[in-house]
Amino acid sequence: MTTDAEIQSALPALASGNVAVITGGASGIGLAAARRLATMGLKIVLADIGGARLDEAARAVATIAGDSAVLAVATDVSKADEVDRLAEKAFDAFGGVSLLMNNAGVGNNPGKPWENRDGWKRLLDINFWGVVHGVEAFAPRMLAAGKPGLIVNTGSKQGITTPPGNLAYNVSKSGVKTFTEGLAHALRNEPGARIAAHLLIPGFTFTGLTEGATEKPAGAWTGEQVIEFMLGALVRGDFYILCPDNEATRPIDEKRMAWAIGDIIENRPALSRWHPDHKDAFAAFMDS
Repeated sequence: MTTDAEIQSALPALASGNVAVITGGASGIGLAAARRLATMGLKIVLADIGGARLDEAARAVATIAGDSAVLAVATDVSKADEVDRLAEKAFDAFGGVSLLMNNAGVGNNPGKPWENRDGWKRLLDINFWGVVHGVEAFAPRMLAAGKPGLIVNTGSKQGITTPPGNLAYNVSKSGVKTFTEGLAHALRNEPGARIAAHLLIPGFTFTGLTEGATEKPAGAWTGEQVIEFMLGALVRGDFYILCPDNEATRPIDEKRMAWAIGDIIENRPALSRWHPDHKDAFAAFMDS
């Protein structure tokens, strides 16, 4: 395990006293990040839908960081003005931000491509536009500060291999992947920029999005495991922070991703992994 001293030596943005803003911070991966970063001495801004859950999360993080080092801001990331207000409050309270973690997301399935337009728009407004709103609100100020900084956007393997089941979620996370790749390119070509963007790609993780699970499934990682893996990957300088879990190792993920891009290269049917004429070939590929 990478020690705090090693992390903070490699990543000045995570130095004690610096500030982390985490959307979707009231539960799951976001809350795990807040707790972990608080143990490293960072000040924490928690953003989530207002209510008892956000208040409880803020109290929990304050037991680690202290009341004066935690700010909870009720925020609907789908609304640009609320994310702008989040930035105002964060900078007013602490004077700067060194880590922005655009983590807020929902997984409720709005259905087929031709139905429930409002449900589709709501999911995309949170999962994709929430990330864009965060970058718009924070990146210019972080750049202007001229200090080391990190922007971590939470994607998903479903945005890469796009399995059937929740098309709207896949679309949103595919968008986050592409946006974050472009963001990383733009930042490294911005004169004087000392900010790096990274794509967090969790595996099967027990969070508030884990449908039908009241306790952690055996195959899932905890949010805490994801954050420890993320910190190690950031130290290594990884852009794609591809997390395994207790069911899927990295080699398994690599083969699934290779097969997915192979659909284009080999001109197979869309999502051929689940196509009856190609399922056997996929199984043989995974066993090879």
